[in-house]
Amino acid sequence: MQFIDTHTHLYLPEFDTDRDEVVSRAIGNGISKMLLPNIDVESVDSMFSAVNRYPGICYPMIGLHPTSVKEDYLSQLEKLEYLAVKTKIVAIGEIGVDLYWDKTFLREQLISFRRQVAFASDNELPVVIHSREAFPEVFEVLEEFKGKAIRGVFHAFTGTQKDAEKAVNMGFKLGIGGIVTFKNSGLDKIVGEIGPENLILETDAPYLSPVPYRGKRNESTYLCIINKKLADIFGTSEEEIASVTYLNSASLFNL
Repeated sequence: MQFIDTHTHLYLPEFDTDRDEVVSRAIGNGISKMLLPNIDVESVDSMFSAVNRYPGICYPMIGLHPTSVKEDYLSQLEKLEYLAVKTKIVAIGEIGVDLYWDKTFLREQLISFRRQVAFASDNELPVVIHSREAFPEVFEVLEEFKGKAIRGVFHAFTGTQKDAEKAVNMGFKLGIGGIVTFKNSGLDKIVGEIGPENLILETDAPYLSPVPYRGKRNESTYLCIINKKLADIFGTSEEEIASVTYLNSASLFNL
C-alpha cells in the first residue's frame, strides 16, 4: 500500500530532535509523499528546509493561516505571493477562516482568504482550507468563485453532514485524519455517507493524533491507522481505501 500524507507540519520544532527518524518510519510504512502546509512568512524557511532535506518526499505549499492574520496581513500576503510565484509549490494553504480562538480579525481573515483563493484560481493551484466554526463564512467566499474551477480540500473536516455535502458538491475533497477515530466526533457517520471517492488522508502532525495515540505527538506513520478506520467504516479492504485516497490526492495536487 502507498499513502500520501496531504497535511503534515513536519518542519515544526516538535520534530527537531528526530525528524529523520520520523520520515524513515513513514517511508517504511508506505507513506511515499508528505505535503507541508505553510503558516505565515516566518514558517517559510523551516518548511523549505524540510522540503530540501527530503526531496521527492516532501512538497511545499504557500499560504497565510487564518490565525496568523494580524495587522501586518497585507505585507505578509505580498511576500507569500512573491514566493509562490518564484518557487514550485503544490497548493495554496493552509488558508481559510478560524473563529474558534478569536474573532478580532474576522474582516481581515475574509479579505485574506478571498485574495488567496483568487491567487490560487489565477495560478491553477488547489487550495487547502482551514475552517473552524466558520463554514458559513468560508462557503460565502467560495460562492464568489463559482464557475472559476476552484478545487481543493477542507482540511481536518469537522463540519456537519450538510457542510460535507455542500463541500463535495462544490468539487472539494474532505481531509480526514485522526478525528475520525475519536469516539464522540460523529465524523465516522458523516464520512460513511460521503464515500471514499471524495476523501483524502492527512495527519495534521504533530496535532490530532488518532486513537490510541490521542494526546501524544502525531506523525505521518499514523496515517495507516486512519486508513484502517476508513476501511472499517466502508466495509472494504485497507488496500482499497489506500488506493482510492492515494489517487484522489495525486490528482488533486498534481503529483
